[in-house]
Amino acid sequence: MSFRSFLLFIVTVIGSLCFSLSSSCQPANAEAGIRAIMQQQKVMGLSVAVVKKNKIIYTHSFGLKDMESNTPLTDDCIFRIASISKSFSATSIMQLVRAKKVSLEDDMSKLVGFTIRNPKFPGTVITLRHVMSHRSSINDSQGYFTLDAINPAKNPDWAKCFNDYEPGKGYMYCNLNYNMVGTIIEKFSGERFDQYVKHHVLDPLGLYGGYCVDSLDKSRFATIYEYNVDSAKFSASPAAYAPRREEIANYAMGYSTPIFSPTGGMKISATDLAQYMIMHMNMGRYHGKRIIRKKYAEQMQAPLSEEEGYGLAIMTTDKLIPGKTMKGHTGSAYGLYSAMFFHPKEKFGIVVISNGCDPAYTDGFNTVIRETVNVLYKDLIF
Repeated sequence: MSFRSFLLFIVTVIGSLCFSLSSSCQPANAEAGIRAIMQQQKVMGLSVAVVKKNKIIYTHSFGLKDMESNTPLTDDCIFRIASISKSFSATSIMQLVRAKKVSLEDDMSKLVGFTIRNPKFPGTVITLRHVMSHRSSINDSQGYFTLDAINPAKNPDWAKCFNDYEPGKGYMYCNLNYNMVGTIIEKFSGERFDQYVKHHVLDPLGLYGGYCVDSLDKSRFATIYEYNVDSAKFSASPAAYAPRREEIANYAMGYSTPIFSPTGGMKISATDLAQYMIMHMNMGRYHGKRIIRKKYAEQMQAPLSEEEGYGLAIMTTDKLIPGKTMKGHTGSAYGLYSAMFFHPKEKFGIVVISNGCDPAYTDGFNTVIRETVNVLYKDLIF
């Protein structure tokens, strides 16, 4: 090594050390802030990832992965992330729109193979866009774990699935909407839903996760706990990772899709979810790979009305971080709470997942999740 090369090496090493030392106080402050939240409120565990200038700058996990064995939560743990899963389904639909296999203006009756019409407005077509934006006038009153709920040939009370307003004229968040979306992905791609998402979204991004429990390493699952406010106790929710093997063994392509819960069944780590988030923050592109076209990413992120702030599985809000308009999604199921939000212009984003915490809400967000997001923003981004 020449003397000049040696000097350059030394300068590089010293520079890296100085950067590490100068930035070390920020993660320490964030971790102290998060531990304070966990002491003040009931929290089983938290896993977080922070993105700044298009790069993951921080990941950490707090608390327990499993209370019974006193196993700590680690960054490689995977969680059922609940409704953030909808954005994976929407991303997949946008790929099929690009391939001209479906259109957002298609009639849902044509897409799912049986009549999807609000009986109060039989002349109004319910489109795929209506369903993906929760403006379909459909509700979850008959359940959403099977398409039988809304199929007139299967459920005599199918009409109860529809609200009193005309499709496209009102908003109601509805899980059945996205379980139907998953079915459409399956029918028009020719691949089983969980496999489609793996092959066309997860694998191209190099991410570990999926919708099928038996396709994943169960040792990495973070046990999900529901907190009971009255008893002040946590109880495990094994249904969160129910493998549903018998149902899968009798699977009917293009109909049984809700078994995998396209509406909420993705299992993934906070770190990998942050990489997926970067793709959406950059309008469909990550590490040189184009997952969806820019115009489709823009459609997902554009709210269809200012009142609800919901686009196509991506919401817009100024209630999460004061002074910032963020885009992303939340999740809650079985006691788990999650959030994935980013600022597309300033190129920062935050992922927070709790495998169990106090269910209290502030400004439309789980309080623990909201406070954790703001600590991370203040100490690592602001």
